[in-house]
Amino acid sequence: MNAVMECILKRRSIRNFKAQMPKKEDIDQIIEAGLYAPSGHGAQSTIILAVTNKELRDRISKDNYRVVGREVNTDPFYGAPVILIVLADRSSSNRAYDGSVVMENMMLAATSLGLGSIWINRAREEFETEEYRQLLKDLGIEGEWEGVGHCAVGYIEGEVPQAAPRKPGRVYYVE
Repeated sequence: MNAVMECILKRRSIRNFKAQMPKKEDIDQIIEAGLYAPSGHGAQSTIILAVTNKELRDRISKDNYRVVGREVNTDPFYGAPVILIVLADRSSSNRAYDGSVVMENMMLAATSLGLGSIWINRAREEFETEEYRQLLKDLGIEGEWEGVGHCAVGYIEGEVPQAAPRKPGRVYYVE
């Protein structure tokens, strides 16, 4: 089996991470994989906000539940020390698709490097708030951005979950 297929079949959503920060070179490789994702019309209309600052990471964790009206009682990022937030240009008609491919590329890259990852939603709701629009402005990021997802990344704590059986009857050949 080739390495790409091996990563695809091996990748799992990880829900328990070590606090240890991954190597910067590994984070950079994961981000690079995201930047090389295909995009509609080759527009490259996504950006990645790489959050390794613990204070900001913890703030985003708390706000992730609050934006949908839930009580903060757990970490939605499962202790992952790195949060890679994918945002897409709001004017792009392909924004959700382009951002999704960026997310998948990054999760596969994390797997290839021996790291775990999980896609966490609610980025759209977070970045609709004035607080998060201001965060982007404070970082010098201009334009109108829509959150696509959070790619939580880190070293896996414990065992990697087994794959769920694939449902049958999901492929139809038209020959």
